[in-house]
Amino acid sequence: MTPPVFLVDTAALAADRIRLDGPEGRHAAAVRRVREGETVDLSDGLGLRARCAVEEVVGKDALVCRVLERRDEPGPRPHLSVLQALPKRDRGELAVETMTEVGVDTIVPWAAERCVTQWKGDRGDKALAKWRSVAREAGKQARRAHLPEVTAPVDRRGAAALIAEADLALVLHEGAARPLSRTPLPESATRIVLVVGPEGGVSDAELTAFDEAGAVRVLLGTSVLRTSTAGVAALSVLQARTGRW
Repeated sequence: MTPPVFLVDTAALAADRIRLDGPEGRHAAAVRRVREGETVDLSDGLGLRARCAVEEVVGKDALVCRVLERRDEPGPRPHLSVLQALPKRDRGELAVETMTEVGVDTIVPWAAERCVTQWKGDRGDKALAKWRSVAREAGKQARRAHLPEVTAPVDRRGAAALIAEADLALVLHEGAARPLSRTPLPESATRIVLVVGPEGGVSDAELTAFDEAGAVRVLLGTSVLRTSTAGVAALSVLQARTGRW
């Protein structure tokens, strides 16, 4: 089994011995019950990973780790971003968690026209913070050296702008004629954007804006998935087809 991952600042990874304290240290010592002699990975979440031997457990709050090796892992290519429409209740957190586990690189919350959930004021700030926290914890669980970025939310115009900047943008739509599994993927593509609509579907105005920005409508399958699960299913197809898996 691969070693557990704990997050530290980039500067701390330069030392030969690293003290893991604070919330990460408490999680390692008290929750994961890491013991002397075990191996852990310390990462900055930006690609730098240090394989370490635990030399000392300091109470229930910290570990002292000796670095065995360091490696700077390049980000996977192509970069996979998901424009995720805001689901109801805690389904957004489920979407973030599972997409992080399968390797999404960027998650963009999308306030689609037919979203029941709306992020406004303090509620929006708390929801965004929760998504980022879930991505952080899911990334650790998945032993990722690169944690996904969860950006500020966008509206239709912002979503169309991201689509226009991508090498390939794919809109999941039940009315599409071409399955995602057979949609041509340019070998030169370095950035792919996947658009996951809300439970009520992508509006005609949004579809028009995305078409004009260069998006391609694709069919995921014969069944209609929830917005909270469509992203992870589509990402799995792309991971395999692009050779990332």
